[in-house]
Amino acid sequence: MILPSPISQIKLQFLEENEVKLFIKRDDLIHNDISGNKWRKLNLNVKHVLRQQYKGVITFGGAHSNHLSATAFIGKENDIETVAIVRGDEHVTRSETLKFCEANQMKLIFETRENYRKRNEAEYLKTWQEKYPDYFIIPEGGANDLGVKGCEEIVTEINFDFDYITVDCGTGATLSGMVRPLQAHQKAIGVQVLKGRDFISEEVMKFSHDYKEKFEVWTDYHFGGYAKYQDELLDFMRWFYKETDIKLDPVYTGKQFYAIFDQIKKGYFPEKSTIVLTHTGGLQGIPGFEKRYGVKIY
Repeated sequence: MILPSPISQIKLQFLEENEVKLFIKRDDLIHNDISGNKWRKLNLNVKHVLRQQYKGVITFGGAHSNHLSATAFIGKENDIETVAIVRGDEHVTRSETLKFCEANQMKLIFETRENYRKRNEAEYLKTWQEKYPDYFIIPEGGANDLGVKGCEEIVTEINFDFDYITVDCGTGATLSGMVRPLQAHQKAIGVQVLKGRDFISEEVMKFSHDYKEKFEVWTDYHFGGYAKYQDELLDFMRWFYKETDIKLDPVYTGKQFYAIFDQIKKGYFPEKSTIVLTHTGGLQGIPGFEKRYGVKIY
């Protein structure tokens, strides 16, 4: 474990021309297999499971879920049995992520997309709790109070002043934690990676309703939806890697970083602004993404 995670300053002529300072909170370097905000959201959950002596954990995710792979790994490391309710058809070829989960002794139970939509409903969760009475249920993406609390440290670990901090959003849990420690002059920006209305703000308000002035959510950088992409996104990721030697993933961080650079170009950020981008990891999903779409990113 590398904690606190390192912070890198990015120096590019583009940034100098726009008179902004850009830093990256390198949560991708915390650990090879459980890096990024996935570790942040699981850390306190796992401590709770161990303290309360649960037999195992039940959680939810798709075939390429970084959350599932992190849960499987940390479960094996701590002798916690793990069960994943997976969205989709069992008969589809296993993704690299699900192969990794099974290699780390996670039990996979596949659900139809219709049933999977009920994953946050009390009656649906009750049926799983009855089947696994000694298991602790962690929501999709680690989006519970413990997960949100763990994400506060992304901000509290930063030892210099800044104006904006940004993060990619799938469930809103990470952003919910990040807004809590912000100072009066600071603001968090969430980049929603799923297509559709701004549901992330609603999720943040559930966990951190006293902080509505501390954040905003951008919904125009999904590139077609979750795990979808356009060539423009991949071109940006390749350019960024060439300039900085930092890899991004196409599902989460690539979209976040693209959005920030686009808005710097459009003049959203005032001159002299200091911006911290959160690298949430997710690089383990790149091979599966490349195989699925027949592309090579790097």
